[in-house]
Amino acid sequence: MNKLNQPITGICSFAKYPICTDLEQLDADIAILGVPYDTGVGFLSGARLGPRRIREVSTHYARGDVGFYDPDSQTQLLAAPIKIVDCGDADVLHGEIEYSFDAIESAVRQILKRGAIPGIMGGDHSITIPIGRALEEAGEDICIIQFDAHLDWTNNVGPQNMGNGSPMRRLSEMPHIGKMVQIGLRGLGSSRREDFEDAMAYGSELVTAKELHKEGVEAVLARIPKAEKYYLSIDIDGYDMSIAPGVGSPSPGGMYYDEVTQMLEEICKMGEIVGFDMVEVAPQYDPTAITTRLAAMTMLHLMAHIMKNKN
Repeated sequence: MNKLNQPITGICSFAKYPICTDLEQLDADIAILGVPYDTGVGFLSGARLGPRRIREVSTHYARGDVGFYDPDSQTQLLAAPIKIVDCGDADVLHGEIEYSFDAIESAVRQILKRGAIPGIMGGDHSITIPIGRALEEAGEDICIIQFDAHLDWTNNVGPQNMGNGSPMRRLSEMPHIGKMVQIGLRGLGSSRREDFEDAMAYGSELVTAKELHKEGVEAVLARIPKAEKYYLSIDIDGYDMSIAPGVGSPSPGGMYYDEVTQMLEEICKMGEIVGFDMVEVAPQYDPTAITTRLAAMTMLHLMAHIMKNKN
């Protein structure tokens, strides 16, 4: 008798996909990797719990090899023979930044070397720094598209230069990183004037949430530069705090699910997606768990359209 394998049973891998923690044996199109790390946070911690809670809620949406039926496009997505696996977590050690960053970079490099697309669950946004280093394996001139309330262009806070407010500046210093687009920016004092000036001097295309709401998705998509390869960094606080309260830095006036997923769908048509991350989910601030659900559904939606357009 075949098992029914219902969402409420079994081990909580991401969407109940098969588990492969030995990256030397990895055989997948998309490899999910958790990074339970939040040493980069300066105020409200807790994003280290994000991967575990996202996995748990994602089992509700598990469909296995049959994939997902999309009523809008009337197509089946993420169905076999597409292979998605959960690679467990990077071997982070809180309080040891160098050790943790080395472990994150090593795991992402191995995933890329095995020909899989890394889908990373944070963790705070500083984890995008070691991920960015590993993207060297994916080639050159990689365009970064960031969805976020914050610019994340801080150079340093005292001696700290690899906190969760600095990932985009650190990526801009990497030779294999090309153009950059930052969508959803908002909030008085979310970043300093000089940080915005430096980001614009680099050539980053800056799109505020208010511009998105006023001009619409199509106008924002037209501002994304053409590139062969894209990496997507999704900070959950880019969403409006009404639908994403479980974050360390919630902010009103943010983006909504249909806006973001429509942009993700179109970006997947523009070029090769070499990886993505979903960061800053801090589940203990949201007893309703809508934030973790939002994260899981955004990831699944993005994964579906990456694979739909992969060839």
